[in-house]
Amino acid sequence: MHLTKFGHACVRVEKDGRRLVIDPGGLTEPQALDGADAILVTHEHFDHFSEETLRRAAEGNPALKIWTNTSVAGRLDGLGARVTPVGEGEVFAAAGFEVKVHGTWHALIHPDIPRVGNIGFLLDGALFHPGDALTVPDATVDTLLLPVHGPWSTTGQLIDYVRAVALRQSYAVHDGALNEVGTAMVGGFLGGDGSGIGPRYDRLTVGASVGIG
Repeated sequence: MHLTKFGHACVRVEKDGRRLVIDPGGLTEPQALDGADAILVTHEHFDHFSEETLRRAAEGNPALKIWTNTSVAGRLDGLGARVTPVGEGEVFAAAGFEVKVHGTWHALIHPDIPRVGNIGFLLDGALFHPGDALTVPDATVDTLLLPVHGPWSTTGQLIDYVRAVALRQSYAVHDGALNEVGTAMVGGFLGGDGSGIGPRYDRLTVGASVGIG
């Protein structure tokens, strides 16, 4: 499969001429959805989900299908069977990929801030996007899309998370709020000269691509 990074938490994954996009939110470049066959949305926060963007994409491509949790699906009324709500443990096919759902809730930001639902997606048993949670799948993960910055995690938690998932490599996502100093600081802990997390860590610039698997 072929992975392309877009703004903040969004990626596009391609295989055999099919395109699947995960989390095209309010910080995502519009071209991320060009030619998309399917869209996966982890949760309802604006940086992962843009109702306007998805409705516009669906209007432009009658064959486009969307999988997400029940909360986001409820905000896409009118699209009918093109939107499928899914939850923990479910397995489905999207754009030629086998997708398994892991997780239920967004990571806790603060006890006074209500949590929203959040699901992660494991593609072809190899590539995992957890959304805004540090979900450890009950499956082997080759490549993790690691949310490196948010109001709900620390770098120390990320180190423990990578070790718990026992993956081969990770690529940074959820980094739109980091400047160059913050990016370098996080990379210093997670990269090859960091705290011995083991797996390879890298960060793609927006628009950059890499082969997976």
